Amino acid sequence: MAVIQRIKKPTTRRGKKVLLSKEPKPIEGPKQCIFLQGRNPSERTRKLLKDIYDLKKPDAAFLSRKNDFVPFEDSSLIEKMCYKKEAALFGVGSHSKKRPHNIILGRTFNYGILDMIELGADKYKAMSEFHNMKVLAGLKPCLLFNGPAWDLNQDLKRLKSLFTDFFHREKVESIRLQGLEHALSFTATDDGCIYFRSYRILLKKSGQRTPRVELEEIGPSIDFKLRRSKLASDDLYKEACKIPKELKPITKKNISKDAFGTKLGRIHIGKQDINRLQTRKMKGLKKTPEEKKQILIKKKMARQAAKKTQAMAA
Repeated sequence: MAVIQRIKKPTTRRGKKVLLSKEPKPIEGPKQCIFLQGRNPSERTRKLLKDIYDLKKPDAAFLSRKNDFVPFEDSSLIEKMCYKKEAALFGVGSHSKKRPHNIILGRTFNYGILDMIELGADKYKAMSEFHNMKVLAGLKPCLLFNGPAWDLNQDLKRLKSLFTDFFHREKVESIRLQGLEHALSFTATDDGCIYFRSYRILLKKSGQRTPRVELEEIGPSIDFKLRRSKLASDDLYKEACKIPKELKPITKKNISKDAFGTKLGRIHIGKQDINRLQTRKMKGLKKTPEEKKQILIKKKMARQAAKKTQAMAA
C-alpha cells in the first residue's frame, strides 16, 4: 500500500522551498538509498549492508535500529521510511533458518514499492579483509555485467537495472581515462548465482601511449543466490521509465546527412504551372503588336465557334 500524500500548501518561504524540492524534476541527481535491519539480522548481513553502504556513500543512510517486519508481507514501513528520507532505493538485511543471511534490494516509484528482489549471501568476504588501498568515497564506478543470463532471465534483467540504479551517480558527458579508478563486476550464471566483485583500476606504464590496465580486488567479495522477487507490472514499469517531454530530442523533418557528413535538406512545394509562372519583365520577352493581334483573332474565332455550337444544339 502506497503512502497517502496530502495536499500541503506552504505558509512560509522555507516551506515552499522544501515542497518544491520534493516535486518531480526532469533531470534528477543521484538516487538516495536507505539501509535497514530486518528481523534478527546476522553478523554477515550487517557487515554486508555496511560494505554496500560504503560503496554507495555519500548518497545513502545506514539505520542501525532493528525492525521486526517482513518486506514481502508488509512493506508499509519501507514506504514510510523512503518517504521520510526522500529515498528511492532501499536495502534490508535479515536472517532465519529458512532463509539464512538474507538481503533484499528494492526501489520505489511515487512512494510505492516498484521492485523487490531477495538475495542470499552464500559466501562473503568483507572489505576490511582486503589489506590494500581503497578508492575514494563518492567515486563513479564502472559497472561490468558478465554472462548472457542477464538478458535471458526476467528476474536477472530487473536485477541488472536495479544494480545500475544503485551505483549510478551523476550523468557525465565525457570520460577521462585517469578518472576510471573503480570497477564493479557482476557475473550471472544459469543456476541463479551472482558473483559480485569490486576492483581498483591501476594504470601502469606500457612503453606506449595507451597504459597497461591491471585490476586489484579491494572487496567486498559476495556470492549471491537469487531467491524471491516481487516485480512491478509492465504498465507500472513503463510509467516509471517514462522520459519527460523536456528531455525528448526534437526531430527535424526532411534533414539528413550523407556518407561524408554533408547536411542535406528536402523542400516540398506544390505543382507549378509554367504558363502562369512570373518571370522577370524584360524588353526581349514582350510580345510584338502582330503577336497580340493574332492572339485576339484566335480568341474571337473561338467565341464565334462556341456560339454556333450553342445555336445548333438549340
